[in-house]
Amino acid sequence: MADAPSRPTLAVEFWGSCARPAQYPEGGLPEVLLLGRSNAGKSSLVNALTGRRALARISKHPGRTRCLNFYRVQDRLFLTDAPGYGYAAVARTERAGWIRQIETYLERRSPLVGVVQIVDARHDPSVEDIAWHRRARSTGRRVLVVAHKADAVSRGQRAARLGAIQEGLCACDPPLAVSSRTGEGIGELWERIQAWTRAAGTGGPAAGG
Repeated sequence: MADAPSRPTLAVEFWGSCARPAQYPEGGLPEVLLLGRSNAGKSSLVNALTGRRALARISKHPGRTRCLNFYRVQDRLFLTDAPGYGYAAVARTERAGWIRQIETYLERRSPLVGVVQIVDARHDPSVEDIAWHRRARSTGRRVLVVAHKADAVSRGQRAARLGAIQEGLCACDPPLAVSSRTGEGIGELWERIQAWTRAAGTGGPAAGG
């Protein structure tokens, strides 16, 4: 799948918002967690990945996602959008609840095959980015770092920004440059997700299918 402004055509639906494990989907389809700061653009990335402009609600106010949101794709996998870590205009106790929810999902959810950590390509990783990267890797899950909003970084600065993000996170692999606005990197991101789902025993979503 080549990168292009056009989006993949996927059969996708919002499955539901879940606040506790008993509510999670059954059936064992592979799940991929989207993890990032409240202002990293996770909702925009969900919409770009699925080719649906308004599947995930985009808010001007960080912290609107307050549960794990599950999106069923092609009847083959779930994209799981986590509450954003970092800044959110909510009570400290509520933020602590989000942290426990994400940690439990990361550590115990057996259908989870990988984590896509979304960071802002324009900035060095935050303290929260670094901490959550360590948490995700400590579970033994596959972790792919996505440098989102890459269209805002000039080509001349691209390599330096990606290198700084990799170094700041102590990531094993270079981040993948992605832009939900231009479509850059969306195809390659789907290819990575497909590889994870194939390893789990399913073919994963295919563009145009």
